[in-house]
Amino acid sequence: MPIALFALTIAAYAIGTTEFVIVGLLPTVASDLHISLPLAGLIVSVYALGVTFGAPVLTALTGRIERKPLLLGLMALFIVGNAAAALSPSYELLLAARVLSAFAHGVFFSVGSTIAADLVPEDRRASAIAMMFMGLTVAIVTGVPLGTYIGQTFGWRATFWAVTALGAIAFIGIAALLPNTLSKAAAARLVDQVRVLGSGRLLIVFAMTALGYGGTFVAFTFLAPILQEITGFSEGSVSLILVLYGIAIAIGNVIGGKIANRDPVKALIGLFVAQAAVLVLFTFTAPSPVLTLVTLAALGFLSFANVPGLQLYVVQLAKQYRPGAVDVASALNIAAFNLGIAVGAWLGGLVVSSPLGLASTPFVGAILVVAALILTLWSGVLDRRAVPVGQPA
Repeated sequence: MPIALFALTIAAYAIGTTEFVIVGLLPTVASDLHISLPLAGLIVSVYALGVTFGAPVLTALTGRIERKPLLLGLMALFIVGNAAAALSPSYELLLAARVLSAFAHGVFFSVGSTIAADLVPEDRRASAIAMMFMGLTVAIVTGVPLGTYIGQTFGWRATFWAVTALGAIAFIGIAALLPNTLSKAAAARLVDQVRVLGSGRLLIVFAMTALGYGGTFVAFTFLAPILQEITGFSEGSVSLILVLYGIAIAIGNVIGGKIANRDPVKALIGLFVAQAAVLVLFTFTAPSPVLTLVTLAALGFLSFANVPGLQLYVVQLAKQYRPGAVDVASALNIAAFNLGIAVGAWLGGLVVSSPLGLASTPFVGAILVVAALILTLWSGVLDRRAVPVGQPA
């Protein structure tokens, strides 16, 4: 693999870290800024919404810009956003800084995938894209726990300064290593994205993605306070537990892909059933340290095991119902993942501030996953009723 790919991998690592590290720092940020936990949870929602709505629009608007200058501009925006977060004197300015970082996130992965593919021969393109996204996976396993530890030891602002430094390293790497002559693919127009959203079949899968993936974030957003206030773990233990959760996520992502290869709908039905069951179980195991660790390992595995199946299913249906916009459908499903994070974190905040309280967040998350399961069953029925191509209705 060309060394230029490592610059993209480092950038993906920095972006993945800044997205999820806030989960481990919510109690620290809430205490420092004198806000409630539900308000702190909106920091997760706002970032995810920035990715959801910023990525499609900005990707279309920046289609005419050359690839290398665009990547450098995105990393500069990422650096500014995280530095502003570190310097934010108030909650409102922190939210604005997170939105800036989110805009860079969405467009980077859209553009970065095509650049990674262009850096290698055609028969190695999938491996190149996988290597870039490996930065995101490694960030979940190592960057988030390490960032949480830094924030708990030196203050949450130190974590954002560390991510800013990672962004600067990625910027230098892209400037020095990426060739100036990168091919520029035709950007997806906004009208193409609207056409995809006009397909009822694809909308069902986007809803499956948002509910199935977002259900876990009702509880995961508030995992640190759950572990400290309900389970009784010390603040310093949270970062170590996040390592366990991250490893489970990485394993789930790999095995989930293998499970979904033959029949994504059948795989998703089984995964959603297990995910909802584990979330309900977490409601009862949270007071026990040992049972909590076992439950979290299972939850981490299941929360990302459905990702490959959801992406594969969208591509399959897009080829059938929107054959000219498969890439657009895939990108919009990424937006649906982030919409799920936003809705899950927001709903979790409502639960925490309600009489149900912190302990009920896993159970409410399970309800969202059950809704995704119902949509999956419905979509499977529609698949069986579909008229094969070339046969009369």
